[in-house]
Amino acid sequence: MNLAFTVLEITAPVFMLAAIGFAWVKAGFDYPVRFVTQLAMSLSVPCLIFTALMKTEIDPQALTTLSLASVAAYAAVSIAAFVMVRIGRLDLRTYLAPIIFSNTGNVGLPLALFAFGDTGLGYAVVVFAIMAIWSFTFGVWLVAGGGSLIKVVKEPLVGATVLGGIFLWQGWHTPTFVTNALDLVGQMAIPMMLITLGVAVARMHPGHIRKATWISLIKLALCFAISWAVGRWFQLDDIAFAVLVIQISTPVAVTSYLLAEKYGADAESVAGLVVVSTLMSVIAIPLMLSVLL
Repeated sequence: MNLAFTVLEITAPVFMLAAIGFAWVKAGFDYPVRFVTQLAMSLSVPCLIFTALMKTEIDPQALTTLSLASVAAYAAVSIAAFVMVRIGRLDLRTYLAPIIFSNTGNVGLPLALFAFGDTGLGYAVVVFAIMAIWSFTFGVWLVAGGGSLIKVVKEPLVGATVLGGIFLWQGWHTPTFVTNALDLVGQMAIPMMLITLGVAVARMHPGHIRKATWISLIKLALCFAISWAVGRWFQLDDIAFAVLVIQISTPVAVTSYLLAEKYGADAESVAGLVVVSTLMSVIAIPLMLSVLL
């Protein structure tokens, strides 16, 4: 019973904030998703990542090991997803990116923070940054037919991750008044991302629900199994292991839908994957946490 309450305390805020965004749109209120997303990804999330890394008490070697494990996990997931798409005779441009890229930002970062505190958040931002780099390069190339390494370098969250890593490695800290300001800006990130997730789901018109259901189930099973195996192989500590598994196993990223819409893939099918996998996570995430805690 105590474990059930613990899991509920962790997951309830995530889905409650997403539900606020969902209800906001259904009530007919305006919500500028493009503006809020740009504000989060260009300012708030980078501040969150930088301060989380700068203030973390995690051994830099542990973060390095997690980084290598994350790269290995995403490489394995990419290969497994490619095989799955080929066996299922699915369209590569439409389905491969959603199967690979999970919602490590909107869902993964809050879960890591609520479940494992600042230490979990420090680990989670590493996995999130690696996913973002892979998404901006391979993901864009996959959907649009061309990615840009220069675009990756220019992304604020990548710069924040590198700078935060340097500060962590050297033991540096910004002046207190700067740290407090960065903290305030970073604290906007998690509620904004969760509310925006609910808004995005509310505005989607999913199709092909049956196909989306079996694809989402297989994606969840693949991601969970691969991240579990990789985490054990790299002998991650308990928190790093749990964060890796949770991050890799989060539902389909909303950005996959935005990319499909922008570059002419089957956006309706991707929307179905986002909605179905997100709804599925209401059950899947508590189950995973009950195993990992």
